[in-house]
Amino acid sequence: MLWHAIAPSRRFTKASHDVVRHPRLRSDAKILLLYVQGLPDEKNDRPLSEHARKLGITGRAYQRAKAELVMHGFVHERRETVGGGRWVTVQLFSNVPLTDDQAARLRVGATVDGQVPPSVQSPTVGRPRDRTVGGSLPVDEELEKNTPHPPPEAEEVPEAEAAPEVVEAERVLLSLRHERRELHLGVREARGLAESAAEWLRRGVGADDLRRALTSGLPEGGVRSAVGFLRHRLVHKLPGEVVLPEPRSPEPRRPEPAPQFVVCAGPGEEHVFRSVGGATHCGPCGREELREVWAAWKAEAATLPEPLPWRERFAELAAMRAREPKL
Repeated sequence: MLWHAIAPSRRFTKASHDVVRHPRLRSDAKILLLYVQGLPDEKNDRPLSEHARKLGITGRAYQRAKAELVMHGFVHERRETVGGGRWVTVQLFSNVPLTDDQAARLRVGATVDGQVPPSVQSPTVGRPRDRTVGGSLPVDEELEKNTPHPPPEAEEVPEAEAAPEVVEAERVLLSLRHERRELHLGVREARGLAESAAEWLRRGVGADDLRRALTSGLPEGGVRSAVGFLRHRLVHKLPGEVVLPEPRSPEPRRPEPAPQFVVCAGPGEEHVFRSVGGATHCGPCGREELREVWAAWKAEAATLPEPLPWRERFAELAAMRAREPKL
């Protein structure tokens, strides 16, 4: 493959490799994420669906892309009251995955991971100066240069290479926050527990039963660490292995003995045949005997009188009942 790229000098959006190479985000979700990331501040108050509509991502495609961004922590939604019994949905968008706790701290203006907010930083010494046009790129852009062959990222395992049970277990773990918000897991956290959860699936536990086992019977005081709680429950409540009985080889069938030769009881010269079921006549003699029986029955039926029509039979029956003495 030939590779050629020219870095733009203006009107560009910096995209993290974690987003561009995300194995579980489809192209619509990635394009929507990069598009919103590069919007100016005056367009931040518009809903995500309006931006998706401008990109031609509508209907089921938009719902699928939004669900992927929400599942992997890039979009967080919360309903808030505005007075008068009305509600509004507030959307928080991030170019890095955030947990629900981190998103809640950002809504109230708190910091995430110990970063200092821009409003409380010490002022820069000296007077501001205009940026010189041209010259070298900023330091952060020089440190991350595009290479024809980017190094492989060990922490990202393509979904096609993972076992089906591990992929299904990771989906179950990421869906736990829809049942109990205190069991919210990030993508890396769920991937770290996927192998332990996959062992449940290998032992015959279905996905719904696994989800029910992890979300039921939570401590009354709540769960402090979702990762620690789920790891403990996955290990200590692992069901026993299902021992299947060893298949038994079918017993060999004994061949049935061949029918014995007997002398046919039919007319003609003496001959023998293999008797089945106690038959006394061979096939031809047995058919001839049946013809004789049929001819005799037919001759006897010809001597019988014709049956009366049904009207006369009913009249005769009524007369017989009338002659019977009444008790």
